[in-house]
Amino acid sequence: MPLHATTMIQNLPTDLLAVAGVVVLLVLLVLSAFFSSSEIAMFSLAQHRIDALVEEGAEGSTTVAALKDRPHRLLITILVGNNLVNIAMSSVATVLLTLYLSQGEAVFAATFGVTAVVLLFGESAPKSYAIEHTEPWALTVARPLKLSEYALYPLVIVFDRLTRIVNRVTGGDSAVESTYVTREDIREMIQTGENEGVIDADERKMLRRVFRFADTIAKEVMTPRLDITAVSQTTPLDKAVETCTESGHSRLPVYRDDLDTIVGVVELGDLIAARNDAHPSTSVADHVRDTLYVPESKHVDELFREMRDERVQQVVVVDEFGTTEGIVTTEDIVEVVVGEILDEQESEPVEVVDDQTVRVDGSVTIEAVNDAVSVDFPEGEEFETIAGFIFNRTGRLVEPGEKLVYDGVELTVETTDDTRIERVQITEPRPTATDAGSASVSG
Repeated sequence: MPLHATTMIQNLPTDLLAVAGVVVLLVLLVLSAFFSSSEIAMFSLAQHRIDALVEEGAEGSTTVAALKDRPHRLLITILVGNNLVNIAMSSVATVLLTLYLSQGEAVFAATFGVTAVVLLFGESAPKSYAIEHTEPWALTVARPLKLSEYALYPLVIVFDRLTRIVNRVTGGDSAVESTYVTREDIREMIQTGENEGVIDADERKMLRRVFRFADTIAKEVMTPRLDITAVSQTTPLDKAVETCTESGHSRLPVYRDDLDTIVGVVELGDLIAARNDAHPSTSVADHVRDTLYVPESKHVDELFREMRDERVQQVVVVDEFGTTEGIVTTEDIVEVVVGEILDEQESEPVEVVDDQTVRVDGSVTIEAVNDAVSVDFPEGEEFETIAGFIFNRTGRLVEPGEKLVYDGVELTVETTDDTRIERVQITEPRPTATDAGSASVSG
């Protein structure tokens, strides 16, 4: 500081210097609160809300959007401004206290005094306010932040570049420029929502299924070949109608020689109309509608769009050799999200017996079982169902009454049909159980 300026300050009355210093400290404290609250408000505001505010024409929304388009630059602006203000507060407080204390005492008092004041009034309280009033406060501080960016432009540019260089050298990245909400974050929020009572268990299960929808393949939702009800293209109309009504299906696959040569689909309405016609045909061959043939690895979201575009309700799933593996209907795909849609004759695929016990069909997928129990069964390429899991673990056919223990969970095969496992009881361990990761079989 020039000698004449120092002399002028020394010549000012102590009380006047104290008042001026306090005023400066208050202004700096307000600026500290401004930068701290701005950081919380700007980075807590979700992008979809910013887009909505811009569409609504909210005042300041375009400035918010412009600032958030360069989040790293925005963060550097806030940090540079906040640090400059806090350092200035400490310096001014030290000078002010030297009017009444020794230099050492002044430094000590300024350090701890300014720290306490900044934590309370420059950090904690402003950030709490910003959390409670994120949107209105972000709109309020947007333009002052933009002016701060212009005012601090040289420092902002320098520290922006330096930060990126340090990130490259240390192998880090600028996470602030990536999305703040990931799929895993949303899954955790869904679980938190259930824990807090905001959503119920059924809603949580449906939301989780939505996230799995794009990862689900046709093989996981198809009706397997063994369970397909189909008719030959030479089947008489009366017999085909009878097969439809007995099976409870409104449409059936039609094959030429066997299920590996499915030629299309026939619908019950067409059959009844043809049978009541004045000149009815003798078989279903004249009423077959085209269908689609898809690989078992096709994702159901793509399959659903294709079925909707082609206006088909049932498709044939084939393996790499062209062998029919099963069929998929629009109902099967809808059930991926909403859960099992049961007919009057069907039983619940997952039946909750008590807090520790559930009974499931052998055809229930591992994902569905994991939704029903607290211990996650592994998912592998070799199997998709709980029956497949049991076969994979035992390596042989099993008989009713056999038990498999995995990670403390006891699986009891209740019923079988020839080589198929029809029903399995799953009993979870009591809270005191210590089994972990081991698997054994008993008869």
